[in-house]
Amino acid sequence: MKKVLIANRGEIAIRIARTCSDLGIKTIGIYSEDDEGSLHLSKVDEAYKINGIGSQAYLNIKEIIATAKKFNADAIHPGYGFLSENPSLAAASKRAKIKFIGPSERALKVFGDKNAAKELAINLDIPVIQGTKKATSFRQAQNFMKSLKKNSSVLIKASSGGGGRGMRVVSQISELKQSYDRAASEAKASFNSSDLYLEEYLQNYRHIEFQILGDGTGAVSHLHERECSIQRRYQKLIEIAPSPSLSLELKQKMIDASLALGKKLKYEGLATIEFLVNIEKNDFRFIECNPRLQVEHTVTESVLSVDLVKAQLQIASGKTLEQIKLDQSNIPEPKGYAIQSRVNMETIDSQGNANPGGGKFEIFDLPSGPGVRADSYGYSGYETNPLFDSLIAKIITYSAEDNFKQAVKRNHRSLCEFKISGVPTNLEILKNVLINKDFKNNKVHTNFFADNLKSLTNLQNHADLTDIKRSIQKDKSKRGKIEDLDPLAVLDHGKSGGVFIDQSENILELRQQDIQAGYESVDAPMQGMIVKFDVKVGDSVWEGRTLGIMEAMKMEHEIVSQVSGIVEDITVSEQDTVFEGHSLMKIRLAEVKKQISLKNEEFDLDWIRPDLREALDRKEASHDINRPEAVKKRHGTGHRTARENIEHLCDEGSFLEYGSVVMAAQRRRRSEEDLIKNTTGDGMVCGLGHVNGDLFPETSSRVMAMSYDYMVLAGTQGKMNHAKKDRMFEIAEQNELPTILFAEGGGGRPGDTDTSGVAGLDCLAFTYFAQLSGLVPIIGITTGRCFAGNAVLLGCCDVIIATEDSNIGVGGPAMIEGGGLGVFTPDEVGPMDVQVPNGVVDIAVKDEAEAVEVAKKYLSYFQGPLKKWKEPDSRKLRFAVPENRLRYYDMRDIIEGIADIDSVLEIRKDWAPGIITSFIRIEGKPVGIVANNPGHLSGAIDSPGADKGSRFIQLCDAFDIPILSLIDCPGIMVGPESEKSALIRHAARMFVVGANVQTPLMSVVIRKAYGLGAQAMAGGSFKIPLFTVTWPTGEFGGMGLEGAVKLGYRKELEAIKDPKKRIEAYEKMVADSYHRGRAVNMASHFELDDVIDPAETRNWVSSALKSLPKKSRDGKKRPNIDTW
Repeated sequence: MKKVLIANRGEIAIRIARTCSDLGIKTIGIYSEDDEGSLHLSKVDEAYKINGIGSQAYLNIKEIIATAKKFNADAIHPGYGFLSENPSLAAASKRAKIKFIGPSERALKVFGDKNAAKELAINLDIPVIQGTKKATSFRQAQNFMKSLKKNSSVLIKASSGGGGRGMRVVSQISELKQSYDRAASEAKASFNSSDLYLEEYLQNYRHIEFQILGDGTGAVSHLHERECSIQRRYQKLIEIAPSPSLSLELKQKMIDASLALGKKLKYEGLATIEFLVNIEKNDFRFIECNPRLQVEHTVTESVLSVDLVKAQLQIASGKTLEQIKLDQSNIPEPKGYAIQSRVNMETIDSQGNANPGGGKFEIFDLPSGPGVRADSYGYSGYETNPLFDSLIAKIITYSAEDNFKQAVKRNHRSLCEFKISGVPTNLEILKNVLINKDFKNNKVHTNFFADNLKSLTNLQNHADLTDIKRSIQKDKSKRGKIEDLDPLAVLDHGKSGGVFIDQSENILELRQQDIQAGYESVDAPMQGMIVKFDVKVGDSVWEGRTLGIMEAMKMEHEIVSQVSGIVEDITVSEQDTVFEGHSLMKIRLAEVKKQISLKNEEFDLDWIRPDLREALDRKEASHDINRPEAVKKRHGTGHRTARENIEHLCDEGSFLEYGSVVMAAQRRRRSEEDLIKNTTGDGMVCGLGHVNGDLFPETSSRVMAMSYDYMVLAGTQGKMNHAKKDRMFEIAEQNELPTILFAEGGGGRPGDTDTSGVAGLDCLAFTYFAQLSGLVPIIGITTGRCFAGNAVLLGCCDVIIATEDSNIGVGGPAMIEGGGLGVFTPDEVGPMDVQVPNGVVDIAVKDEAEAVEVAKKYLSYFQGPLKKWKEPDSRKLRFAVPENRLRYYDMRDIIEGIADIDSVLEIRKDWAPGIITSFIRIEGKPVGIVANNPGHLSGAIDSPGADKGSRFIQLCDAFDIPILSLIDCPGIMVGPESEKSALIRHAARMFVVGANVQTPLMSVVIRKAYGLGAQAMAGGSFKIPLFTVTWPTGEFGGMGLEGAVKLGYRKELEAIKDPKKRIEAYEKMVADSYHRGRAVNMASHFELDDVIDPAETRNWVSSALKSLPKKSRDGKKRPNIDTW
């Protein structure tokens, strides 16, 4: 390689030119018609003008290739930005026989296309952020945003670029159109492609990236990480190497992911693999890969002492990593810290809006000194161009010490040495970041800048290290202290006649003492006023002794000694206001014995202070022990209290109650004493808890437990009751908590007085609860009366468990009578002999105790596998189906024979008997069963059966529970009466739902598998399930054998005149059809996967599930689960 054309400008072109010069490689620079004054032209050997102005000129592939060819360039280096990720430039270079210094065209198409890179990451089992998978239209963007859980935000990103351009965060769907259009326009201008895609926006994650280098042979090295969490609207401001945050375990996982991506493509050149990281959760997500040199490559070079541009040129020349000594064994561990601050021509207001600036650099003096590097294209007299990027300079500082705060201090000092005038800059904001306490303590994330806008955009008193006269002392004006006893004084401050007291009482200027050996300064721990000192000069103090009291933000704080010694000097007075760090006193170090004050007498730790007593009394007002009459009345009806049910449901000691002291919104009509006694909790006991914690880990046993309290206003829904539900439902959604609701109650309450509005139709509780569908399991339990709004919430649940004395109705007796529909008692509205056979109730139980046990068992299937289980004798399955193909058998016996012992829970047993739906376990793992019932219509699918099966399949799919379909189906039910039930629509649900599930579907043919019915049980085709196998008793046909013979051989049968012989011929034809359709013959044609020993059924299911890769679920797979 003898001559390189640099297809870029500014500081990166200068950076490349310098390394080329070091290697003896000639360089060609290019410049647009309006860029003749760019400093990079002084660093290249030859420079040629290209047509056009601004950024667009540097995007003209045709002219760049022509220039390279005309002036004999061997290679093209794209730098970063512009065409650096454009596969068209790589392809054009290849056609022109010019080396493109970067990855292959294929790699650019994968890594340069953010969606393709994401797909590759998914295939490599690298965790990614939920998002769209290709160039996304506005309508698709709308649909994606609507599919996310409530209050989610999205991030719009350019498919073909990086650097924060073409990126927008959208929190309201009403803002989506404007943001989408602006992002598309920005992406088109920056990357010559307006393609966009969307991702869910993860808040409070760190941005950490890994530098990789490949030589095209499959060898890839990593050069450690950089942290880029300080960003303004996705434009990085400050970068750090290495990250001060990562644990070795998490770092290794991210290294493995980064190398896997590079090796998969046999990557050539430099690339940066970017992740969002939550250190506390030990979680990382792949964002994108930038297949180029990165703006922040400088910090990696500093901590590793490598030249990354040199490595690019060497790799492009055909060298391997081993030859250039950058194979992994030669990559050193980072030493010290390097920090890069990006200085931009822009001002940022308190709302975070950036206003690009421009002008002429009247003064332009870059910082220098040990460990300081400045990459820039600026010089005094340069006139900026608004058609180019606002980046002026990158100030990189390196500290070899393993001390992050020291490295921060060096970068701050260097920014204070940077003198620039004539254009606005973000220098002051960068300095503010570097002195921010949270930043110095590494408590940052990608929202850090937005969360600290006010303090970061406020003017601070940074040292001006370019001011020659800064060290010369000047007289300083004194500031008076406002009279804080006058509440209006602060409002008059600065006005004529403002209220001030003695002007000599000053806010002291910050003063720190130079302390000689053997002494220690006691500095103010915060900004505030000195209230008093508890010591005087000459007093002995010891470590931990209180020296005095400060007041800050209306709170008094102790000043505590950190050393032992004698007070030598007190440098401030009481009532002085000081800044944090101001020296308060000087202590001569000496050994002083700690004195124990007699005042520190032991006190009774069991004593309850009055303030705590009041709170505890209020909290306990709703406890059963304090409501004996109501509890007695409740028990007299044969029911338990809300708290008894919650206590039974939740693991001992795990329930954390919310809103325990809330009262009904009836203060206008009732006394506080009455409300506390009779309405505490406002009819709702709710909070966090754990269920089945003895079987599952904490992360899997978490629940939201809620119960209407029938002993408070009949469990009705009042204002505060709704507010509590809203809060609980939001917490359940945000933290993906399974929710159990005891729903007994009378619906809306008209008696609340402390409200505004008319009808309360803007209540959000029903929406919030419905939005949990498909996100977390929702379990509804009821007993007694459950009417109106309570019943609607119950109906939104995935499963309804009801006691035998339950009544469930959309309206209670009062509403029915009010509607002119007659007079009824509560017991006549929706009793169990109606609501069980009609399918409203999924599981009917005797009483609340059984209901809670069933709820715990139901929830367990969604909590994960069990470690302990008992296996049935599978050999019995060989005899479960009679040899006589016409003889009835019980499908439930087969389910019991396949399932672990005592693991079966049937859902909706007494409705739609043609389909059996159950949860079971196989080797401890939860599995959903959908089975034909040969005892009803011989297993044919009717409308209710199709609805029952389809909904159950949705439920399993939503929560990744594998489905086992047990088929014994003569087809979909036929006949005029069946069609009256809208059969074709109902039956088609089985096809639509089954064909679109993502959870594993497995099919086992037990006996009959005929036509469309059998296909409906297998997702539409025997080739759709993970496996379709048959027992030896299986029989198959395109339709029922008898009907098929009658239709197919009608003419032949009509030709036989003798009725007896016709019957004999018909029976023979049926027998022949059965012989052709028997299990072994079907398997031999590979229309299904195998014929198996019934005793091997469990093994087939277990082994198949073990062969699948582990799936992770984040958020909803389905928008919701049908309520019917």
